[in-house]
Amino acid sequence: MNVVCLLGRLTADPELRQTPNGISVCSFSVAINRAYSGANGERQADFINCVAWRQTAEFISRYFRKGNMIGLNGSIQTRQYQDKDTGKNRTAFEVVINNAYFAESKSGSSQSQPSYSQPARPAAETGFSNTFSTGDLDGFSTVDTDDGDLPF
Repeated sequence: MNVVCLLGRLTADPELRQTPNGISVCSFSVAINRAYSGANGERQADFINCVAWRQTAEFISRYFRKGNMIGLNGSIQTRQYQDKDTGKNRTAFEVVINNAYFAESKSGSSQSQPSYSQPARPAAETGFSNTFSTGDLDGFSTVDTDDGDLPF
């Protein structure tokens, strides 16, 4: 079984390209803190190269920027290539991403991002209506429903 789950920060803006056949591919690197500190007490990180294809690539390049926290799952893939400088055969390891997730609140990100919330749909479309209050109860908001009946 080849399953990888990652949670880290992007080290640079994701790079979106198109193959000659028009398929989207996005390459990026994620910095992931290790669970322990080094000998001098300094936190260490691993830098993992990742690649995403098609809709996942477009999603990542659209909504994520350098420094954003991102959750990922996918699988490890290896590929062989020849080093241009030395002519030696090398092996590259990268994570092929199947899914990407927002891993921090919109307000918690270090840079401004495009809005990814959908506009509210009218009650006629949804079949029910809710009214949301802005009262603050230790970080929670109260919700008042119209009559308590379920829409099904």
